Amino acid sequence: MNRYPPFTRFETGAASARVREQLARLRHHRRSEAILDEATARLATELNIRPGEAAEQLARMAHHSGLDVIEVAKGIERPPEEPAQALEVPAWVRGMLEAVHASALYLTPIKDSLGRVVDFRILAANRHARTVSGRPAGELAGCRLLAVTPGVASSGLLDDYIAVYETGVSVHREPLEYVEVLDYLLWPATLSVRASRVNHGLLVSWRTLDDEELLVSGWDRAQRLAELGWGEWNLATERTLWTPAMYEMFGRDRDDGPMPLDELPGIVVPEDLPIVEDMMHSLLEFREAVETEFRIQHRHGVRHLSVFSEPILDTDGLPVKVRCLAQDVTKNRRRERALAVAHEQAHWQRQRAEEEHRITVQLQNTIMPMRRGLVHLPGLTVGVRYLPGEELARLGGDWFKARLIPDGRVLLAIGDAMGHGLTAASIMLQMRSGLAGLAYTGADAGRLTTWLNDLIVHSNEAVTVTGTTIVGHFDPKERTYAWTNAGHPAPVLIRGGSAALVEGASGMMLGAFDATEYGLTTTRLEPGDVLLLYTDGIVERRGQDLETGMEALVQAAHMCAGDDPEELIGCLLKRLGGENAEDDICLLAAKVL
Repeated sequence: MNRYPPFTRFETGAASARVREQLARLRHHRRSEAILDEATARLATELNIRPGEAAEQLARMAHHSGLDVIEVAKGIERPPEEPAQALEVPAWVRGMLEAVHASALYLTPIKDSLGRVVDFRILAANRHARTVSGRPAGELAGCRLLAVTPGVASSGLLDDYIAVYETGVSVHREPLEYVEVLDYLLWPATLSVRASRVNHGLLVSWRTLDDEELLVSGWDRAQRLAELGWGEWNLATERTLWTPAMYEMFGRDRDDGPMPLDELPGIVVPEDLPIVEDMMHSLLEFREAVETEFRIQHRHGVRHLSVFSEPILDTDGLPVKVRCLAQDVTKNRRRERALAVAHEQAHWQRQRAEEEHRITVQLQNTIMPMRRGLVHLPGLTVGVRYLPGEELARLGGDWFKARLIPDGRVLLAIGDAMGHGLTAASIMLQMRSGLAGLAYTGADAGRLTTWLNDLIVHSNEAVTVTGTTIVGHFDPKERTYAWTNAGHPAPVLIRGGSAALVEGASGMMLGAFDATEYGLTTTRLEPGDVLLLYTDGIVERRGQDLETGMEALVQAAHMCAGDDPEELIGCLLKRLGGENAEDDICLLAAKVL
Protein backbone atom coordinates (compact mmCIF):
# COMPACT_ATOMS: atom_id res chain seq x y z
CA MET A 1 0.00 0.00 0.00
CA ASN A 2 1.27 3.48 -0.85
CA ARG A 3 2.26 5.29 2.35
CA TYR A 4 1.43 8.67 0.79
CA PRO A 5 -2.19 9.74 0.26
CA PRO A 6 -3.08 10.43 -3.40
CA PHE A 7 -3.14 14.02 -4.60
CA THR A 8 -6.51 15.51 -5.37
CA ARG A 9 -7.15 16.92 -8.83
CA PHE A 10 -7.02 20.42 -7.36
CA GLU A 11 -3.58 19.81 -5.84
CA THR A 12 -2.11 18.41 -9.05
CA GLY A 13 -3.61 21.25 -11.08
CA ALA A 14 -2.15 23.85 -8.73
CA ALA A 15 1.28 22.18 -8.89
CA SER A 16 1.18 22.19 -12.70
CA ALA A 17 0.20 25.85 -12.68
CA ARG A 18 3.20 26.69 -10.49
CA VAL A 19 5.53 24.82 -12.83
CA ARG A 20 4.07 26.68 -15.83
CA GLU A 21 4.58 29.96 -14.00
CA GLN A 22 8.23 29.12 -13.29
CA LEU A 23 8.79 28.15 -16.94
CA ALA A 24 7.18 31.39 -18.11
CA ARG A 25 9.50 33.42 -15.87
CA LEU A 26 12.48 31.51 -17.19
CA ARG A 27 11.48 32.12 -20.83
CA HIS A 28 11.02 35.81 -20.12
CA HIS A 29 14.44 35.96 -18.50
CA ARG A 30 16.06 34.18 -21.46
CA ARG A 31 14.38 36.55 -23.92
CA SER A 32 15.76 39.50 -21.95
CA GLU A 33 19.21 37.93 -22.08
CA ALA A 34 18.83 37.48 -25.85
CA ILE A 35 18.02 41.18 -26.28
CA LEU A 36 21.07 42.17 -24.23
CA ASP A 37 23.39 39.75 -26.04
CA GLU A 38 22.38 40.90 -29.51
CA ALA A 39 22.49 44.57 -28.55
CA THR A 40 25.98 44.06 -27.14
CA ALA A 41 27.13 42.41 -30.38
CA ARG A 42 25.57 45.20 -32.48
CA LEU A 43 27.22 47.90 -30.37
CA ALA A 44 30.59 46.15 -30.49
CA THR A 45 30.37 45.94 -34.30
CA GLU A 46 29.31 49.56 -34.67
CA LEU A 47 32.03 50.96 -32.37
CA ASN A 48 34.66 48.38 -33.34
CA ILE A 49 35.28 47.39 -29.71
CA ARG A 50 35.23 44.11 -27.82
CA PRO A 51 31.87 42.77 -26.53
CA GLY A 52 32.85 43.23 -22.88
CA GLU A 53 33.51 46.91 -23.49
CA ALA A 54 30.25 47.18 -25.42
CA ALA A 55 28.34 45.72 -22.44
CA GLU A 56 29.88 48.37 -20.16
CA GLN A 57 28.93 51.08 -22.67
CA LEU A 58 25.35 49.75 -22.71
CA ALA A 59 25.17 49.91 -18.92
CA ARG A 60 26.44 53.52 -18.93
CA MET A 61 23.84 54.48 -21.53
CA ALA A 62 21.10 53.03 -19.33
CA HIS A 63 22.43 54.85 -16.25
CA HIS A 64 22.60 58.24 -17.97
CA SER A 65 19.18 57.89 -19.61
CA GLY A 66 17.43 56.63 -16.49
CA LEU A 67 15.88 53.79 -18.48
CA ASP A 68 16.01 50.07 -17.88
CA VAL A 69 18.97 48.47 -19.64
CA ILE A 70 16.58 46.20 -21.62
CA GLU A 71 14.74 49.24 -23.01
CA VAL A 72 18.05 50.81 -24.02
CA ALA A 73 19.15 47.52 -25.63
CA LYS A 74 15.99 47.41 -27.75
CA GLY A 75 16.92 50.79 -29.19
CA ILE A 76 20.32 49.59 -30.50
CA GLU A 77 19.78 49.15 -34.21
CA ARG A 78 21.59 46.70 -36.41
CA PRO A 79 24.63 48.41 -38.01
CA PRO A 80 24.22 48.96 -41.76
CA GLU A 81 25.59 46.08 -43.78
CA GLU A 82 28.95 46.77 -45.30
CA PRO A 83 29.01 46.80 -49.08
CA ALA A 84 29.98 43.47 -50.55
CA GLN A 85 33.67 43.23 -51.20
CA ALA A 86 35.36 41.06 -53.78
CA LEU A 87 37.71 39.18 -51.47
CA GLU A 88 40.74 37.46 -52.87
CA VAL A 89 40.81 33.99 -51.39
CA PRO A 90 44.01 31.97 -51.86
CA ALA A 91 43.53 28.58 -53.47
CA TRP A 92 45.05 26.78 -50.49
CA VAL A 93 42.36 28.29 -48.23
CA ARG A 94 39.58 26.98 -50.49
CA GLY A 95 41.22 23.57 -50.68
CA MET A 96 41.66 23.42 -46.91
CA LEU A 97 38.04 24.35 -46.26
CA GLU A 98 36.66 21.79 -48.69
CA ALA A 99 38.62 19.05 -46.92
CA VAL A 100 36.63 19.68 -43.74
CA HIS A 101 33.49 17.53 -43.48
CA ALA A 102 31.64 20.01 -41.28
CA SER A 103 30.73 23.70 -41.33
CA ALA A 104 34.03 25.59 -41.62
CA LEU A 105 35.19 29.21 -41.94
CA TYR A 106 38.52 30.86 -42.51
CA LEU A 107 38.69 34.07 -40.47
CA THR A 108 41.03 37.06 -40.61
CA PRO A 109 41.41 39.42 -37.64
CA ILE A 110 39.76 42.86 -37.34
CA LYS A 111 41.72 45.20 -35.06
CA ASP A 112 40.89 48.44 -33.27
CA SER A 113 42.95 51.62 -33.24
CA LEU A 114 45.21 50.15 -30.56
CA GLY A 115 45.98 47.07 -32.62
CA ARG A 116 43.87 44.68 -30.49
CA VAL A 117 41.81 41.96 -32.15
CA VAL A 118 38.16 42.80 -31.55
CA ASP A 119 36.41 40.68 -34.18
CA PHE A 120 37.06 38.51 -37.25
CA ARG A 121 36.09 38.81 -40.90
CA ILE A 122 34.88 35.72 -42.71
CA LEU A 123 37.26 35.39 -45.65
CA ALA A 124 35.74 32.17 -46.97
CA ALA A 125 33.29 29.39 -46.05
CA ASN A 126 33.10 25.81 -47.29
CA ARG A 127 30.01 24.39 -48.96
CA HIS A 128 28.85 22.68 -45.76
CA ALA A 129 28.86 25.92 -43.77
CA ARG A 130 25.55 26.90 -42.17
CA THR A 131 25.12 28.98 -39.05
CA VAL A 132 22.97 27.81 -36.15
CA SER A 133 20.30 30.34 -37.19
CA GLY A 134 20.30 28.89 -40.76
CA ARG A 135 22.37 31.32 -42.83
CA PRO A 136 24.04 29.42 -45.70
CA ALA A 137 27.63 29.63 -46.91
CA GLY A 138 26.83 32.02 -49.77
CA GLU A 139 25.76 34.77 -47.32
CA LEU A 140 28.78 34.59 -45.04
CA ALA A 141 31.88 35.56 -47.03
CA GLY A 142 33.04 39.12 -46.37
CA CYS A 143 30.89 39.61 -43.24
CA ARG A 144 32.05 40.32 -39.71
CA LEU A 145 31.72 37.29 -37.46
CA LEU A 146 29.76 39.17 -34.75
CA ALA A 147 27.32 40.44 -37.35
CA VAL A 148 26.26 36.98 -38.56
CA THR A 149 26.74 34.98 -35.35
CA PRO A 150 26.23 37.29 -32.32
CA GLY A 151 26.15 34.25 -30.03
CA VAL A 152 29.93 33.84 -30.23
CA ALA A 153 30.23 36.73 -27.75
CA SER A 154 27.96 35.46 -24.96
CA SER A 155 29.14 31.85 -25.38
CA GLY A 156 32.79 32.85 -24.92
CA LEU A 157 33.76 31.52 -28.35
CA LEU A 158 34.99 34.91 -29.54
CA ASP A 159 37.37 35.09 -26.58
CA ASP A 160 38.57 31.59 -27.44
CA TYR A 161 39.16 32.55 -31.07
CA ILE A 162 41.15 35.65 -30.07
CA ALA A 163 43.25 33.52 -27.69
CA VAL A 164 43.89 30.92 -30.40
CA TYR A 165 44.96 33.63 -32.87
CA GLU A 166 47.27 35.32 -30.36
CA THR A 167 48.85 32.20 -28.83
CA GLY A 168 48.63 29.67 -31.65
CA VAL A 169 47.20 27.06 -29.23
CA SER A 170 44.23 25.23 -30.77
CA VAL A 171 40.94 24.79 -28.92
CA HIS A 172 38.29 22.07 -28.99
CA ARG A 173 35.01 22.53 -27.10
CA GLU A 174 32.60 19.59 -26.97
CA PRO A 175 29.84 19.53 -26.00
CA LEU A 176 29.14 23.27 -26.08
CA GLU A 177 25.64 24.47 -25.18
CA TYR A 178 25.46 27.31 -27.67
CA VAL A 179 22.63 29.84 -28.02
CA GLU A 180 22.52 31.99 -31.13
CA VAL A 181 20.61 35.27 -30.93
CA LEU A 182 19.32 36.89 -34.07
CA ASP A 183 16.56 39.50 -34.28
CA TYR A 184 15.98 38.85 -30.57
CA LEU A 185 15.15 35.19 -31.24
CA LEU A 186 16.94 32.27 -29.60
CA TRP A 187 18.51 29.45 -31.59
CA PRO A 188 19.89 26.89 -29.10
CA ALA A 189 22.14 24.02 -30.19
CA THR A 190 24.72 21.62 -28.78
CA LEU A 191 27.92 21.93 -30.81
CA SER A 192 31.37 20.49 -31.25
CA VAL A 193 33.69 23.42 -32.10
CA ARG A 194 37.35 23.44 -33.16
CA ALA A 195 39.62 26.39 -33.89
CA SER A 196 43.26 26.50 -35.03
CA ARG A 197 45.53 29.23 -36.29
CA VAL A 198 46.56 28.68 -39.90
CA ASN A 199 49.01 31.15 -41.43
CA HIS A 200 47.66 34.69 -40.74
CA GLY A 201 44.11 33.61 -40.07
CA LEU A 202 41.92 31.20 -38.15
CA LEU A 203 40.35 27.93 -39.28
CA VAL A 204 37.09 27.38 -37.40
CA SER A 205 34.80 24.37 -37.79
CA TRP A 206 31.66 23.25 -36.01
CA ARG A 207 28.92 20.70 -36.21
CA THR A 208 25.70 20.06 -34.36
CA LEU A 209 25.76 16.92 -32.22
CA ASP A 210 23.09 14.38 -33.16
CA ASP A 211 20.83 12.58 -30.66
CA GLU A 212 23.18 9.61 -30.30
CA GLU A 213 26.17 11.84 -29.60
CA LEU A 214 24.11 13.82 -27.07
CA LEU A 215 23.18 10.60 -25.29
CA VAL A 216 26.82 9.46 -25.24
CA SER A 217 27.94 12.86 -23.98
CA GLY A 218 25.24 12.80 -21.30
CA TRP A 219 26.27 9.30 -20.29
CA ASP A 220 29.89 10.44 -19.96
CA ARG A 221 28.84 13.29 -17.68
CA ALA A 222 26.63 10.97 -15.66
CA GLN A 223 29.54 8.57 -15.18
CA ARG A 224 31.74 11.36 -13.87
CA LEU A 225 29.06 12.69 -11.54
CA ALA A 226 28.07 9.26 -10.19
CA GLU A 227 31.66 7.93 -10.24
CA LEU A 228 30.64 5.06 -12.51
CA GLY A 229 32.90 2.96 -14.69
CA TRP A 230 32.24 0.27 -17.29
CA GLY A 231 34.49 -2.57 -18.44
CA GLU A 232 34.37 -5.62 -20.71
CA TRP A 233 36.75 -8.60 -20.70
CA ASN A 234 36.78 -10.82 -23.83
CA LEU A 235 37.64 -14.30 -22.52
CA ALA A 236 38.52 -15.65 -25.96
CA THR A 237 40.79 -12.87 -27.30
CA GLU A 238 41.84 -11.52 -23.85
CA ARG A 239 41.01 -8.04 -25.16
CA THR A 240 39.74 -5.67 -22.48
CA LEU A 241 37.81 -2.41 -22.84
CA TRP A 242 37.61 0.14 -20.04
CA THR A 243 36.00 3.57 -19.76
CA PRO A 244 38.33 6.28 -18.39
CA ALA A 245 36.64 6.19 -14.97
CA MET A 246 37.73 2.57 -14.46
CA TYR A 247 41.41 3.54 -14.49
CA GLU A 248 40.89 6.07 -11.72
CA MET A 249 38.60 3.74 -9.79
CA PHE A 250 41.13 0.90 -9.77
CA GLY A 251 44.17 3.19 -9.42
CA ARG A 252 45.73 2.04 -12.67
CA ASP A 253 47.86 4.02 -15.12
CA ARG A 254 46.35 4.30 -18.60
CA ASP A 255 49.72 3.48 -20.17
CA ASP A 256 49.50 0.04 -18.51
CA GLY A 257 46.12 -0.64 -20.12
CA PRO A 258 43.10 -2.28 -18.47
CA MET A 259 43.64 -4.84 -15.73
CA PRO A 260 43.37 -8.52 -16.77
CA LEU A 261 40.51 -10.29 -15.04
CA ASP A 262 42.79 -12.77 -13.28
CA GLU A 263 44.74 -9.90 -11.62
CA LEU A 264 41.67 -8.54 -9.82
CA PRO A 265 42.11 -10.72 -6.69
CA GLY A 266 45.61 -9.27 -6.27
CA ILE A 267 44.34 -5.80 -5.36
CA VAL A 268 41.39 -6.86 -3.22
CA VAL A 269 41.58 -6.33 0.55
CA PRO A 270 42.33 -9.79 2.06
CA GLU A 271 39.14 -9.83 4.16
CA ASP A 272 37.03 -9.37 0.99
CA LEU A 273 38.86 -11.95 -1.14
CA PRO A 274 36.16 -14.64 -0.54
CA ILE A 275 33.57 -12.21 -1.93
CA VAL A 276 35.51 -11.77 -5.19
CA GLU A 277 36.16 -15.52 -5.49
CA ASP A 278 32.44 -16.19 -5.06
CA MET A 279 31.66 -13.52 -7.68
CA MET A 280 34.02 -15.18 -10.21
CA HIS A 281 32.56 -18.60 -9.45
CA SER A 282 29.03 -17.32 -10.09
CA LEU A 283 30.06 -15.63 -13.36
CA LEU A 284 32.19 -18.40 -14.86
CA GLU A 285 30.73 -21.59 -13.38
CA PHE A 286 27.07 -20.85 -12.69
CA ARG A 287 26.97 -18.21 -15.48
CA GLU A 288 24.84 -15.87 -13.40
CA ALA A 289 24.86 -12.10 -13.06
CA VAL A 290 26.23 -10.90 -9.70
CA GLU A 291 25.77 -7.71 -7.71
CA THR A 292 28.27 -7.32 -4.88
CA GLU A 293 30.55 -4.95 -3.05
CA PHE A 294 34.19 -5.28 -2.07
CA ARG A 295 37.22 -3.20 -1.11
CA ILE A 296 40.41 -2.75 -3.08
CA GLN A 297 43.86 -1.36 -2.30
CA HIS A 298 44.15 1.95 -4.17
CA ARG A 299 47.14 4.28 -4.43
CA HIS A 300 45.11 6.79 -2.42
CA GLY A 301 43.98 4.27 0.19
CA VAL A 302 41.21 1.69 0.44
CA ARG A 303 38.28 2.14 -1.95
CA HIS A 304 34.81 0.60 -1.67
CA LEU A 305 33.44 -0.58 -5.02
CA SER A 306 29.87 -1.62 -5.78
CA VAL A 307 30.00 -3.90 -8.83
CA PHE A 308 27.30 -5.38 -11.07
CA SER A 309 28.77 -8.08 -13.34
CA GLU A 310 27.23 -10.34 -15.98
CA PRO A 311 28.56 -13.09 -18.27
CA ILE A 312 27.93 -12.91 -22.04
CA LEU A 313 27.25 -16.43 -23.38
CA ASP A 314 27.69 -17.93 -26.83
CA THR A 315 25.16 -20.18 -28.57
CA ASP A 316 26.41 -23.16 -26.55
CA GLY A 317 25.87 -21.34 -23.26
CA LEU A 318 29.59 -20.84 -22.58
CA PRO A 319 30.82 -17.45 -21.28
CA VAL A 320 32.74 -15.51 -23.92
CA LYS A 321 32.76 -12.10 -22.23
CA VAL A 322 32.38 -10.60 -18.78
CA ARG A 323 30.94 -7.11 -18.42
CA CYS A 324 30.77 -5.05 -15.29
CA LEU A 325 29.42 -1.72 -14.12
CA ALA A 326 31.37 -0.43 -11.12
CA GLN A 327 30.66 2.50 -8.82
CA ASP A 328 33.00 4.01 -6.26
CA VAL A 329 30.91 4.18 -3.05
CA THR A 330 33.79 5.06 -0.71
CA LYS A 331 32.27 8.42 0.26
CA ASN A 332 28.94 6.79 1.06
CA ARG A 333 30.56 4.17 3.27
CA ARG A 334 32.57 6.82 5.10
CA ARG A 335 29.41 8.79 5.76
CA GLU A 336 27.70 5.62 6.99
CA ARG A 337 30.61 4.87 9.32
CA ALA A 338 30.58 8.42 10.66
CA LEU A 339 26.81 8.19 11.15
CA ALA A 340 27.14 4.85 12.93
CA VAL A 341 29.79 6.29 15.26
CA ALA A 342 27.58 9.30 15.94
CA HIS A 343 24.61 7.00 16.70
CA GLU A 344 26.76 4.90 19.01
CA GLN A 345 27.99 7.97 20.86
CA ALA A 346 24.45 9.33 21.10
CA HIS A 347 23.25 5.95 22.43
CA TRP A 348 26.04 5.88 25.00
CA GLN A 349 25.30 9.46 26.08
CA ARG A 350 21.59 8.66 26.29
CA GLN A 351 22.31 5.62 28.46
CA ARG A 352 24.57 7.71 30.67
CA ALA A 353 21.92 10.43 30.96
CA GLU A 354 19.25 7.85 31.81
CA GLU A 355 21.47 6.30 34.47
CA GLU A 356 22.29 9.72 35.91
CA HIS A 357 18.60 10.58 35.91
CA ARG A 358 17.74 7.34 37.69
CA ILE A 359 20.36 8.00 40.39
CA THR A 360 19.22 11.63 40.68
CA VAL A 361 15.59 10.60 41.18
CA GLN A 362 16.60 8.00 43.79
CA LEU A 363 18.74 10.57 45.57
CA GLN A 364 15.95 13.14 45.57
CA ASN A 365 13.43 10.58 46.81
CA THR A 366 15.82 9.61 49.60
CA ILE A 367 16.48 13.21 50.60
CA MET A 368 12.94 14.55 50.14
CA PRO A 369 10.48 11.66 50.39
CA MET A 370 7.68 14.18 50.97
CA ARG A 371 6.79 16.00 47.73
CA ARG A 372 3.42 17.49 48.81
CA GLY A 373 1.07 17.72 51.76
CA LEU A 374 0.58 19.47 55.10
CA VAL A 375 2.97 19.56 58.04
CA HIS A 376 1.58 20.57 61.45
CA LEU A 377 4.13 22.34 63.65
CA PRO A 378 3.88 24.51 66.77
CA GLY A 379 2.03 27.70 65.77
CA LEU A 380 2.07 26.78 62.06
CA THR A 381 0.38 24.71 59.39
CA VAL A 382 2.83 24.31 56.52
CA GLY A 383 1.91 23.25 52.98
CA VAL A 384 4.78 21.98 50.82
CA ARG A 385 5.06 21.10 47.16
CA TYR A 386 8.00 19.94 45.02
CA LEU A 387 7.59 19.64 41.22
CA PRO A 388 10.43 18.39 39.02
CA GLY A 389 11.01 20.22 35.73
CA GLU A 390 9.06 19.26 32.58
CA GLU A 391 12.26 17.77 31.13
CA LEU A 392 13.44 14.89 33.31
CA ALA A 393 17.04 15.50 32.25
CA ARG A 394 16.78 18.94 33.94
CA LEU A 395 16.04 17.65 37.44
CA GLY A 396 17.53 20.26 39.71
CA GLY A 397 18.64 20.88 43.25
CA ASP A 398 15.57 22.55 44.82
CA TRP A 399 14.91 21.67 48.48
CA PHE A 400 12.99 22.74 51.60
CA LYS A 401 13.13 22.13 55.34
CA ALA A 402 10.29 22.51 57.87
CA ARG A 403 10.89 20.92 61.25
CA LEU A 404 10.82 21.51 65.01
CA ILE A 405 14.22 21.87 66.71
CA PRO A 406 14.89 21.12 70.41
CA ASP A 407 14.73 24.73 71.64
CA GLY A 408 11.07 25.00 70.57
CA ARG A 409 11.61 27.06 67.43
CA VAL A 410 10.57 25.88 63.93
CA LEU A 411 13.21 25.78 61.21
CA LEU A 412 11.76 27.03 57.92
CA ALA A 413 14.23 26.99 55.03
CA ILE A 414 14.27 26.69 51.28
CA GLY A 415 17.13 26.52 48.78
CA ASP A 416 18.28 25.88 45.24
CA ALA A 417 21.58 24.25 44.23
CA MET A 418 22.72 25.65 40.90
CA GLY A 419 22.64 23.32 37.88
CA HIS A 420 20.72 20.18 37.00
CA GLY A 421 21.14 16.45 37.19
CA LEU A 422 23.29 14.41 39.55
CA THR A 423 25.66 17.28 40.38
CA ALA A 424 22.81 19.55 41.51
CA ALA A 425 21.22 16.72 43.51
CA SER A 426 24.54 16.04 45.25
CA ILE A 427 24.96 19.72 46.21
CA MET A 428 21.34 19.79 47.39
CA LEU A 429 22.11 16.82 49.65
CA GLN A 430 25.07 18.67 51.18
CA MET A 431 23.03 21.84 51.76
CA ARG A 432 19.92 20.22 53.21
CA SER A 433 21.68 17.61 55.34
CA GLY A 434 24.32 20.08 56.49
CA LEU A 435 21.66 22.56 57.60
CA ALA A 436 19.73 19.84 59.43
CA GLY A 437 22.81 19.00 61.51
CA LEU A 438 23.88 22.60 62.09
CA ALA A 439 20.39 23.62 63.23
CA TYR A 440 20.74 21.55 66.42
CA THR A 441 23.45 23.92 67.66
CA GLY A 442 20.76 26.49 68.44
CA ALA A 443 22.62 29.22 66.52
CA ASP A 444 20.66 31.96 64.79
CA ALA A 445 19.90 31.84 61.06
CA GLY A 446 22.74 34.19 60.11
CA ARG A 447 25.31 32.00 61.82
CA LEU A 448 23.82 28.82 60.33
CA THR A 449 24.05 30.30 56.83
CA THR A 450 27.69 31.31 57.34
CA TRP A 451 28.55 27.77 58.43
CA LEU A 452 26.58 26.37 55.51
CA ASN A 453 28.61 28.54 53.10
CA ASP A 454 31.87 27.23 54.62
CA LEU A 455 30.61 23.66 54.20
CA ILE A 456 29.82 24.19 50.50
CA VAL A 457 33.14 25.92 49.76
CA HIS A 458 35.42 23.43 51.50
CA SER A 459 33.56 20.28 50.49
CA ASN A 460 33.96 20.97 46.75
CA GLU A 461 37.47 22.37 46.33
CA ALA A 462 37.97 20.70 42.91
CA VAL A 463 35.10 22.65 41.33
CA THR A 464 33.16 25.78 42.21
CA VAL A 465 29.57 25.03 43.23
CA THR A 466 26.98 27.57 44.28
CA GLY A 467 23.46 27.77 45.59
CA THR A 468 20.90 30.09 47.12
CA THR A 469 18.86 29.76 50.29
CA ILE A 470 16.59 31.41 52.84
CA VAL A 471 17.15 30.05 56.37
CA GLY A 472 14.96 31.20 59.25
CA HIS A 473 13.45 30.32 62.65
CA PHE A 474 9.78 30.81 63.55
CA ASP A 475 9.21 31.52 67.25
CA PRO A 476 5.66 30.28 68.09
CA LYS A 477 5.53 32.32 71.32
CA GLU A 478 6.57 35.66 69.81
CA ARG A 479 5.15 34.88 66.32
CA THR A 480 8.32 36.16 64.67
CA TYR A 481 10.35 34.81 61.76
CA ALA A 482 14.09 35.58 62.08
CA TRP A 483 15.69 34.85 58.73
CA THR A 484 18.63 35.44 56.47
CA ASN A 485 18.85 35.48 52.67
CA ALA A 486 21.80 34.08 50.67
CA GLY A 487 21.02 35.29 47.12
CA HIS A 488 17.50 33.82 47.08
CA PRO A 489 14.21 35.43 45.88
CA ALA A 490 12.53 37.32 48.73
CA PRO A 491 9.59 35.73 50.62
CA VAL A 492 5.99 36.79 50.02
CA LEU A 493 3.74 37.69 52.96
CA ILE A 494 -0.04 37.33 52.53
CA ARG A 495 -1.98 39.30 55.14
CA GLY A 496 -5.62 40.24 55.10
CA GLY A 497 -6.05 39.13 51.50
CA SER A 498 -3.15 41.26 50.24
CA ALA A 499 0.27 40.03 49.23
CA ALA A 500 3.66 41.76 49.17
CA LEU A 501 7.35 40.92 49.06
CA VAL A 502 9.11 40.94 52.43
CA GLU A 503 12.09 43.26 52.47
CA GLY A 504 15.18 41.95 54.23
CA ALA A 505 18.97 41.89 54.23
CA SER A 506 20.23 39.95 51.23
CA GLY A 507 23.68 38.34 51.23
CA MET A 508 25.98 36.60 48.75
CA MET A 509 24.94 33.22 47.38
CA LEU A 510 26.43 30.13 48.96
CA GLY A 511 29.78 28.90 47.63
CA ALA A 512 30.74 32.15 45.88
CA PHE A 513 33.28 33.36 48.46
CA ASP A 514 35.32 31.77 51.22
CA ALA A 515 34.38 33.83 54.28
CA THR A 516 30.95 35.49 54.20
CA GLU A 517 28.81 36.95 56.98
CA TYR A 518 25.03 37.11 56.69
CA GLY A 519 22.70 39.64 58.30
CA LEU A 520 19.54 38.71 60.18
CA THR A 521 16.05 40.09 59.48
CA THR A 522 13.17 39.64 61.92
CA THR A 523 9.64 39.74 60.55
CA ARG A 524 6.71 39.92 62.98
CA LEU A 525 3.75 37.78 61.95
CA GLU A 526 0.07 37.78 62.92
CA PRO A 527 -2.50 34.99 63.16
CA GLY A 528 -3.84 34.17 59.71
CA ASP A 529 -0.68 35.38 57.94
CA VAL A 530 0.78 33.12 55.28
CA LEU A 531 4.52 33.24 54.64
CA LEU A 532 5.39 31.96 51.16
CA LEU A 533 8.89 30.65 50.40
CA TYR A 534 9.66 29.48 46.84
CA THR A 535 12.42 28.72 44.33
CA ASP A 536 13.00 30.60 41.10
CA GLY A 537 11.29 27.97 38.92
CA ILE A 538 7.91 29.55 39.72
CA VAL A 539 8.96 33.07 38.62
CA GLU A 540 11.45 32.47 35.78
CA ARG A 541 10.16 32.13 32.21
CA ARG A 542 12.05 32.13 28.93
CA GLY A 543 12.08 35.62 27.38
CA GLN A 544 10.83 37.27 30.63
CA ASP A 545 12.90 39.13 33.23
CA LEU A 546 12.86 38.13 36.90
CA GLU A 547 11.07 41.28 38.11
CA THR A 548 8.10 40.57 35.84
CA GLY A 549 7.92 37.05 37.23
CA MET A 550 8.01 38.33 40.82
CA GLU A 551 5.20 40.79 40.11
CA ALA A 552 3.13 37.98 38.61
CA LEU A 553 3.71 35.85 41.72
CA VAL A 554 2.61 38.63 44.08
CA GLN A 555 -0.50 39.27 42.00
CA ALA A 556 -1.33 35.54 41.93
CA ALA A 557 -0.82 35.30 45.72
CA HIS A 558 -3.24 38.17 46.20
CA MET A 559 -5.85 36.36 44.07
CA CYS A 560 -5.25 32.97 45.75
CA ALA A 561 -5.30 34.08 49.41
CA GLY A 562 -7.19 31.56 51.54
CA ASP A 563 -7.19 29.46 54.71
CA ASP A 564 -5.74 26.22 53.33
CA PRO A 565 -1.97 26.34 52.45
CA GLU A 566 -2.32 23.39 50.07
CA GLU A 567 -5.17 25.04 48.17
CA LEU A 568 -3.13 28.23 48.03
CA ILE A 569 -0.18 26.38 46.44
CA GLY A 570 -2.45 24.65 43.93
CA CYS A 571 -4.03 27.97 42.94
CA LEU A 572 -0.61 29.61 42.48
CA LEU A 573 0.66 26.80 40.27
CA LYS A 574 -2.45 26.94 38.10
CA ARG A 575 -2.31 30.71 37.64
CA LEU A 576 1.44 30.78 36.92
CA GLY A 577 1.58 27.66 34.73
CA GLY A 578 3.84 25.90 37.18
CA GLU A 579 2.65 22.42 36.19
CA ASN A 580 4.51 22.79 32.87
CA ALA A 581 7.53 24.74 34.06
CA GLU A 582 10.91 23.94 32.47
CA ASP A 583 12.77 24.19 35.81
CA ASP A 584 12.13 22.60 39.20
CA ILE A 585 9.66 24.32 41.53
CA CYS A 586 9.64 24.15 45.31
CA LEU A 587 6.96 25.96 47.37
CA LEU A 588 6.50 26.25 51.13
CA ALA A 589 3.40 28.07 52.46
CA ALA A 590 3.43 28.52 56.27
CA LYS A 591 0.10 29.67 57.81
CA VAL A 592 0.35 31.27 61.25
CA LEU A 593 -2.21 29.92 63.75
